[in-house]
Amino acid sequence: MSRIRPRTPLRRRPGRSAVTAGTAVLAAALTACSGGGGADSGSAGQGGGKKQTAISVNLSGKQATAGEPVKVTLADGRLKEVRVTDSKGAELDGGISADGRSWTSTRTSAPGTSYSVAAKDTEGGSATAAFTTAAPDKVNKLTLVPGKNSTVGIAQPLSIVFDHPVKNKAEVEKHLKVTTSDKTEGSWGWMQDWSGKDRADWRPKEYWKPDTKVTLKADLNGIDSGPGGGWFVRDYTTNLTVGRNQIVKIDLDNHRLKLLRDGQEIKDVPMSAGTPGGEKASWRGRTVLMSKEGTINMRSETVGLGDAYDKMVDYSMRLTWSGMYAHAAPWNAGYFGSANKSSGCIGMSDADAKWIYDQVQVGDPFEVTGDDAKGTQALNNGYGEWNLSWSEWQAKSALR
Repeated sequence: MSRIRPRTPLRRRPGRSAVTAGTAVLAAALTACSGGGGADSGSAGQGGGKKQTAISVNLSGKQATAGEPVKVTLADGRLKEVRVTDSKGAELDGGISADGRSWTSTRTSAPGTSYSVAAKDTEGGSATAAFTTAAPDKVNKLTLVPGKNSTVGIAQPLSIVFDHPVKNKAEVEKHLKVTTSDKTEGSWGWMQDWSGKDRADWRPKEYWKPDTKVTLKADLNGIDSGPGGGWFVRDYTTNLTVGRNQIVKIDLDNHRLKLLRDGQEIKDVPMSAGTPGGEKASWRGRTVLMSKEGTINMRSETVGLGDAYDKMVDYSMRLTWSGMYAHAAPWNAGYFGSANKSSGCIGMSDADAKWIYDQVQVGDPFEVTGDDAKGTQALNNGYGEWNLSWSEWQAKSALR
């Protein structure tokens, strides 16, 4: 069995980069054993050996450009298989062209990552190569809500808050994939979070159906978030299951809170909401239970109300970032069912607050109606997207 020596590598001129005309020729050429009886399948023309075949990769060296697909090109013949693997063993998916001459990854190369390339042709030849992409100047990370394996209410959106600005919103949104067990229709929408950071939420057109299984895959590794934002250097995933179909309805004008399950009222309790006519009034609109926080310290100066109160509050259920809760408020018992006299929250008796607290799920909608309000909850003040029509919400997608 004879082996064809690879061609002598081209010498690089001083001052030139490792990339020449967009490709880097591998030092190891694809080779194959010559056939029986000295048959020449490559027409090298000397010694009956096979014609030497080389491949090239569009990325090379230790400072290769990140954010580009990896392309492997065969000089002669047809590719059979190409594997591009990073240092952690993860592979880039890709496909061979119709003419068999090239392979291109479906995803881009990530910054600060070492890759190995292994190629095989249809004649049994093989070759390997390696390159490393340049490290990112800045890394962008994100926070996903809800967390993995969560069970949530029918109004819970998928929410992503980014550490750094996202200028390339359309490109990022293309890589945010939501799948559901019942093909729920939904859309991404962009906003500035209450914290001032960029945020993207995925909201279904209507409330979720109970028992729906939802998965979000943010395939962002190797995506540039744009000027000032930096690169994403990993993928993210989360999943949830939609729980019971229940809605909390709050009537500010009649001072009542009702819990409906599967459309049937199962609890009606008296309450007292925010004092109308000023900053102490409650927000109206369709909001979402963000968290069940139990017993917490509430201080008025944290919400811009001076030194009006400093209390330990039981059965606290957060509805907005600005400090609107539903909770136990025994000090306001004289107003339950008759007047709104709180500093903005929905107050109930200890017994009623405990019952509601035990029944509700994070992600349940709290639908607040009535004139005794200071306005409608803002989009980014918690999860205010349900106060937009479907067409208004769709318009907030970067892909529309």
